[in-house]
Amino acid sequence: MTTDGFITCLWFDDQAEEAAHHYASIFKDSSVGKVSRYPEGGPRPAGSVLTVEFTANGQRFVALNGGPEFTFNEAISFQIMCADQEEVDYYWAKLTEGGEPGPCGWLKDKYGVSWQVVPTRFMELFFDPDQDRAARVNKAMLAMGKLDIAALERAAEGE
Repeated sequence: MTTDGFITCLWFDDQAEEAAHHYASIFKDSSVGKVSRYPEGGPRPAGSVLTVEFTANGQRFVALNGGPEFTFNEAISFQIMCADQEEVDYYWAKLTEGGEPGPCGWLKDKYGVSWQVVPTRFMELFFDPDQDRAARVNKAMLAMGKLDIAALERAAEGE
């Protein structure tokens, strides 16, 4: 493992290995790597999974089985920038499976991790120099769960 950059550590109760495989199955450029195990005398049974290194969409992560003391919340989320509605639909379906959809393109997956599934077109429309267009796009987005690019474009046009 190299020492440059950041590695995000995700704390799970006891689902680290399952979660690593789950995320690697969803994203391109993904793999599951080294698994470390609790030693004798640790807080968990010897031989049970302690950490799992994995890559999802080219980003490095470590999943840690740390116990139930900490859980995920919306204060931290991962943004998935999507090229088109097909990508939005794909990630929304995969990540809400066993999880829960939220407002404005946000969702929680089955582990409680928060995600924002964002079409790049939304960002273009939201930052439109025409403030009226941007305001209409924002209002439309606030009424959505999964973001709908066609509906956002119609809102930008005032339809």
